[in-house]
Amino acid sequence: MTREQAAQRIEELRKLIRHYDYAYYVLDNPEISDAEYDQLFNELKQLEAQFPDLITPDSPTQRVGGQPLNAFEKVRHRVPMLSLDNAFSDEELAAFEQRILERTPDIPQPIEYSAEPKMDGLAINLRYENGVLVSASTRGDGEVGEDVTQNAMTVRAIPLRLMTDAPFEVVEVRGEVFMTKQAFEELNRRQLEKGEKAFANPRNAAAGSLRQLDPKVTAERKLSFYSYGWGEVSDGVVLETYTATLNRFREWGVPVNPLMEVVHGLNGMTAYFQRMTQLRPELDYDIDGVVFKVNLIEYQQRLGFTARAPRWAIARKFPPQEAWTKLLDIIVQVGRTGVLTPVAKLEPVRVGGVTVSSATLHNMDEIERKDIRIGDYVIVRRAGDVIPEIVGPVLSKRDPTRVSKFVMPKKCPVCGSDVIKEPDKSIYRCSGGLACPAQRQRTLEHFASRKAMDIRGMGPKVIAKLMEKGWVQHPDDFYHLTFEQLIQLEGFKEKSARKLLAAIEASKNTTLPRFLYALGIPEVGEVTAEALAEHFGDFDAIRNATPEQLMEVEGIGEIVAQNIQTFFQQPINKKVIDGLLAAGIHWPKPQKPAEHVDSPFAGRTVVLTGTLHSMTREEAKAKLQSLGAHVTNSVSRKTDYVIAGENPGSKYTKAQQLGVTILDENAFLEMLNGSTA
Repeated sequence: MTREQAAQRIEELRKLIRHYDYAYYVLDNPEISDAEYDQLFNELKQLEAQFPDLITPDSPTQRVGGQPLNAFEKVRHRVPMLSLDNAFSDEELAAFEQRILERTPDIPQPIEYSAEPKMDGLAINLRYENGVLVSASTRGDGEVGEDVTQNAMTVRAIPLRLMTDAPFEVVEVRGEVFMTKQAFEELNRRQLEKGEKAFANPRNAAAGSLRQLDPKVTAERKLSFYSYGWGEVSDGVVLETYTATLNRFREWGVPVNPLMEVVHGLNGMTAYFQRMTQLRPELDYDIDGVVFKVNLIEYQQRLGFTARAPRWAIARKFPPQEAWTKLLDIIVQVGRTGVLTPVAKLEPVRVGGVTVSSATLHNMDEIERKDIRIGDYVIVRRAGDVIPEIVGPVLSKRDPTRVSKFVMPKKCPVCGSDVIKEPDKSIYRCSGGLACPAQRQRTLEHFASRKAMDIRGMGPKVIAKLMEKGWVQHPDDFYHLTFEQLIQLEGFKEKSARKLLAAIEASKNTTLPRFLYALGIPEVGEVTAEALAEHFGDFDAIRNATPEQLMEVEGIGEIVAQNIQTFFQQPINKKVIDGLLAAGIHWPKPQKPAEHVDSPFAGRTVVLTGTLHSMTREEAKAKLQSLGAHVTNSVSRKTDYVIAGENPGSKYTKAQQLGVTILDENAFLEMLNGSTA
């Protein structure tokens, strides 16, 4: 077979496989047997193996590919992925409709709503450019999620290429990745056969599967997907109504829940909700309610959004699953920043398929508001969430002679330091700081965690043993541990001791944002640490900055600025930081402010993809930023350079399509070495 003949047959096979995938996953109407499908798929694999230059990222054979990741990259959503407001009764649903009528009195009545089951899975954003899947990201905090592109490509229900001959430039499809009950049962059976822990429920299993660092593991988990909306889209993608737009997605090969339909007015919403309540036990997937959305896009746009949710949509939740049990005690946990959190210790009870023996009580105000007392029988609720909550006491079963009110301790239960209540807040805090073992341990755990200094093998149990021995009290003590010490720890042998020492040594080579995050500065998370590093460029400039200078950084207000300055002024923190720097912790440092850099990367937009051998992606990003480059996560026409390492993936293909300059690692290093400041 000639190359031309192979190219023609490969394209025929891809179209056939996409068509049969569409029939199976979207229409739920298989057109060929599994054996016939496998025959076509194997023929395609053999042809691509014979002509590897004809392989494309959107080929069905590329669903399970790529090397395991070290970590997930962060992705900032072009359009925020907002939450939904909830309604727990028909009265709250009626109030939702009344708010719509008040804001848009001219809306045609009865109001037309789309109605669909609320899937209990993991929200995901799929970005298609010119019809090809180029990235996938989790919801995260709504603003920033995690790049799970490789894993999403393994989900057979997610099309790698939209089924249209006239694709739009950009279409972001949003929906829910979930696991059917059958797939969940099969997964747990395999887990138990391997002697591994079973998953608690399909939602946990789906979320854990999509966030596997090895996409081959995700591929084995049989995840499913339904679309329910969109993010950034080109003009013309969205039609007159929500349901028409989703049906267009369905025509493009994107699965949409077949139970979606149009209902009218409050009566239509309540009737649909009742039908789904009855149907719920028969479904092969978990749902925790129903979502109603104003169907006319014009009125969606006019209604707009609150800070966290659209005004034109609501989730009518099913009644939560509840149980009664006895509140045996209330204990206090001390967090990393010294905050005291009351925790209810319960007589174990099954709620929603999970055994619950403890539940957070949030704070003292919550306990007083609900009038919860030790010895009470309490109502424990799980409403689709993993974390249970105590709704309140069962007053009819209260025996006043056998219950007692909880009082927040005046002394820290761990270190004995004074407990201080913050003014105008419901927060009680231990004043011991790093003198408090609980705060020290959680500070050490945070410092060593994956998103901070990433000391592999330095988990909570190991840290507890090191603290018990008196060898580690503060983060800088990690870097003075010896082989002779580690070999004495229970469970440690020569190999594991040397492996941990190697991980400690490797952690010295980090980035400024990671180091800032690892320090555990109150209110400074990953995003704020990144913003500080990008704004100041130099650690000394950050720790010596005034609150006014700190407030110039995007996202930092007066309270956060004061927290940062206070942290760096504490003598113990100064000592620990100096100890860390003296131990050899370092990161790529900017040579000069970007405007003075003589570099081909100054002012350029750069995307990194694939594995680099001379440095990590984080190190490359830091070097580029120090030379004035703007490093982004996605390729567009505005991208100046794509730096491609080994196994570059879809970003490389996108760069080829757009004619963006692609640099291999050698070319990148040559340009890097030629930069001066």
